[in-house]
Amino acid sequence: MHFEPNDQGLILGQNPVTVGHEATGIVVQPGSDIKDFKKGDRVGFICPVECCFECYPCKNVHNAHCVTGKTKMQGFSADGFFQEYVVADARNAMILPEGLDTAEAAPLFCAGVTAYHGVEDCELEPGQWMAIIGCGGLGHLGVQYAKAMGLKVIGLDIADHALEEAKAQGADHVFNSMTDKEYQKKILEITGGGVDAAVNFTAAKRSYDAMPAIIRPGSGLLMVVGIPQQPISLNALDIALGRYRVKGSNNGTCYNMKPAIEFSAKHNIKPHMEFYKLESLPDMVEKMVRASLHSLAVLDHAD
Repeated sequence: MHFEPNDQGLILGQNPVTVGHEATGIVVQPGSDIKDFKKGDRVGFICPVECCFECYPCKNVHNAHCVTGKTKMQGFSADGFFQEYVVADARNAMILPEGLDTAEAAPLFCAGVTAYHGVEDCELEPGQWMAIIGCGGLGHLGVQYAKAMGLKVIGLDIADHALEEAKAQGADHVFNSMTDKEYQKKILEITGGGVDAAVNFTAAKRSYDAMPAIIRPGSGLLMVVGIPQQPISLNALDIALGRYRVKGSNNGTCYNMKPAIEFSAKHNIKPHMEFYKLESLPDMVEKMVRASLHSLAVLDHAD
């Protein structure tokens, strides 16, 4: 189970609420009308509840935009998964593929699905160049997915430990955009004119402002995944004249999570994690608020 504070270290949504919005576990008891799961199944699941799951937004956009207007997210506006027992909507769940460890797979049900689609939705061909901006919790997974898809990868971050992780996951080049004042020029030289897609996993407006300078003119894509608190600014003339394209990729629904999880199992995609027991949750939260964790934090209830 994976937990993310916002930039002020506060839990998003209605408080008090049990946090935790992505999880894996063992089925203790399926509902009386549930036919696809049985007791003992290893499953993973995501967090939207009280939506219809059937309208166009639920199936094609995101459950947050359900026409009912009643959607809640477990871990944010409804009780989440940092508990010994949880109730999950079967429509949000899937049986884990063989080869995925139950505990290690937990972050894949948000961080993994988000990173996978942030890369996959760029629709690049093997051999093309992708910049991963922000190589931490989501970005280190993005690097793995991009390399597994045959892409050439440049990692950008302002933390050297994140860049080391990106290199360990196969990034072809990495740059500290804070300390290397020539990084944009170097990227243009390496790629022969700019990356074919730049995927931003950060919550920093400044990183978005710098993206157009490294994107290949005419065909390059600016992919929005991370959400800064400040609105991002795009030059309308650049977009109108086709300098680059802009696209977004959300954190997944029950309709698009399965390909991400199956791809992860097939290509041995593994999050960098630190494990905690339930009784250690306050210590874990304190470390995350202080930004002293360099891995995804996972609560493991297994004995």
